[in-house]
Amino acid sequence: CQERGNVMTGSSKRSSARREEILNACEKLYATMNFREITLREIGEATTFTRPSIYNYFHTKEEIFLGLLKREYDLWVAALEDAAGSREQMTDEEIAACIAGTLAQRQLLLKLLSTNHFDLEESCSVEALVDFKISYAKTLDAVGALLAKFRPDMDETAVQEFQFTFFPFLFGVYPYTTLTDRQKETMERAGVRFAYYSVYDMIHRAVTKMLPARS
Repeated sequence: CQERGNVMTGSSKRSSARREEILNACEKLYATMNFREITLREIGEATTFTRPSIYNYFHTKEEIFLGLLKREYDLWVAALEDAAGSREQMTDEEIAACIAGTLAQRQLLLKLLSTNHFDLEESCSVEALVDFKISYAKTLDAVGALLAKFRPDMDETAVQEFQFTFFPFLFGVYPYTTLTDRQKETMERAGVRFAYYSVYDMIHRAVTKMLPARS
């Protein structure tokens, strides 16, 4: 039984390592290509796998991207928990700086959030979606725990209101803060009044405005 357990553990580790290799390949491609351009064939060519072998770990390209988004959420949760655990008190300015700072380090997360989630999730298995939603729930909880610790005057309703105002806002951060030269030129030619902010500044300003006054 012990030997069988060790084999299963080793098999699980190999499977996890192979999934990570696929996710890493997708992340590398996504740095220079858009979602539509990336195919399973190209992901396979960037790994040690054949295209059919990828299906042992992900059913569709969308599942790979969802796995990448899940990993980014998990990394953000870890950063939030580390920040919260290292402090006993935070002012509102420090809360805003904490959230903005941890997200400024997760540009990939913000880029993935700007994709069409309806199409992304439609092409994923129920199991992959449930796994992803668990990580999403943990992210909500991590932000909620941060507020509960450093803003004890905010009741559950106030915390929830912050969560469900802030998280939809995140979907627009990447396209707003990452403009191509062509986009900038056309904005100027169209006479659009536009304020340019960094990811940190934009999120910091938003969190500061969304936090209620201390009672």
